[in-house]
Amino acid sequence: MTVYVAHNRTNAVERINSRMKGTVDLDYETAWEDAFELGRLGQQYGVVVQFRTIEHVAVRSPEALVRGLRAPKLTFRQRHLYCMFDLTALPEVCLCELEARAIEHGDYILAGHLLKDSTLTWE
Repeated sequence: MTVYVAHNRTNAVERINSRMKGTVDLDYETAWEDAFELGRLGQQYGVVVQFRTIEHVAVRSPEALVRGLRAPKLTFRQRHLYCMFDLTALPEVCLCELEARAIEHGDYILAGHLLKDSTLTWE
């Protein structure tokens, strides 16, 4: 099943009205305000509409964590970054910088053993 990520209400409505089967994933600042209404519209046309506030990210390596946090954040979701590696592999200065970036973005760096199900993987 295809997933279309809508970055604004207009794109979401256009995708739903196209009646293309699949899922419309609402990922924009005011999506929470539109989720119920667009979900009902989607039901009428056989399109699944989802809104998630948190992205559970499995981070496979220290390099992936560095790349991911230094890159521009393209989602309005809070990211829980589950490190599937030993965090002591990062120098303390680097880890402090990455923690500051995560806090700035409203994200959390967490131990990998806490991960139950991921919605995204950083390799």
